[in-house]
Amino acid sequence: MNIHDTIEKWNGFDFAGFFSDVTDRDIANALAREHPDETDFLALLSPAADKYLEQMAQKARGLTVRHFGRVIQLYIPLYLANYCSNTCVYCGFSARNRFERSKLSMDEIESNAAEIARTGMKHILILTGESRKDTPPEYIADAVRLLRKYFPSVSIEVYPMETDEYRMLKVAGVDGLTIYQETYDRAVYSVVHPSGKKRDYDYRLDTPARGAEAGFRWVNIGALYGLAEPLKEAFMSAIHAKHLQDKYIDTEISLSLPRMNEAEGGYSAKYILDDRSYVRTILAYRLFLPRAGITLSTRERAEFRDRLIPLGITRISAGSVTKVGGYDIQSADVPQFEVSDCRSVDEVARAIADNGYEPVFQDWVSI
Repeated sequence: MNIHDTIEKWNGFDFAGFFSDVTDRDIANALAREHPDETDFLALLSPAADKYLEQMAQKARGLTVRHFGRVIQLYIPLYLANYCSNTCVYCGFSARNRFERSKLSMDEIESNAAEIARTGMKHILILTGESRKDTPPEYIADAVRLLRKYFPSVSIEVYPMETDEYRMLKVAGVDGLTIYQETYDRAVYSVVHPSGKKRDYDYRLDTPARGAEAGFRWVNIGALYGLAEPLKEAFMSAIHAKHLQDKYIDTEISLSLPRMNEAEGGYSAKYILDDRSYVRTILAYRLFLPRAGITLSTRERAEFRDRLIPLGITRISAGSVTKVGGYDIQSADVPQFEVSDCRSVDEVARAIADNGYEPVFQDWVSI
């Protein structure tokens, strides 16, 4: 079954009805299974699983150490531009928001890179708004080639591209792709993406597969929590990740759980994934997808991030700035979202070590 058929099959499922009927036996059976299936995963996502969080956490810790060791990879984002042709109602970069847009020159990219490199960071994630006209693939490729002088790992979070364009970026030095569906609820998707290329739900849904087909070492996906019913979004994200894992066995598939923070435009989250449900979702992810990476950004509060480290997290951002540039000068640009964990790279690394894990700045070298 292709991913479109799979998503449509589950879009009609009665999640609320299922969750209301989950029993203690269902959760105990799910915990006992070495390879939980979709029904087990739903039971572990349900509020009824709250009584079993400690047991879930113990099993999740063991699975994470078995597959990833006691290490957490660090990365840092660099925003290259904030031009965007979409009108996403929840994003600070939306084309409907009126502010002076900016885009880094190659000299400015290098200046930011030099500042970031001083922190010891080796993995950098570059981001743009979704405007192919203002930040064409060739501009991104030039930026990647420059950044590879400073960082052995460069990944991208930009507008969706075709497979051959991703292959071109891989040759330039890109090794990873982050692309969020934002919401798997097709009706909500149309409302929050009223215009622009991003309005094409199906094209975006196929984007992670195009990145895997291009040969990226890892692909990171997820939903933006706040747009639609959160437990349904968590389930659909994991089903998407499992489909990609099964089809692209040489690509590490990872999941993120970004919760909406304040952004320009005044959009308020319609749904809340509270802290307890957030923890439960991470644990359920690990039990259902033991080989999947789980990425945690600075959208989350510092003290909360620290508590999540032993529960299945494999990659964490630090020292983040969500404005264009901003590492070499004080930027007045509008941020894409507000950062909640403002600690330095060194402070985040110490917090990881205090939890008994090793902060890893570089986990591979290309030959």
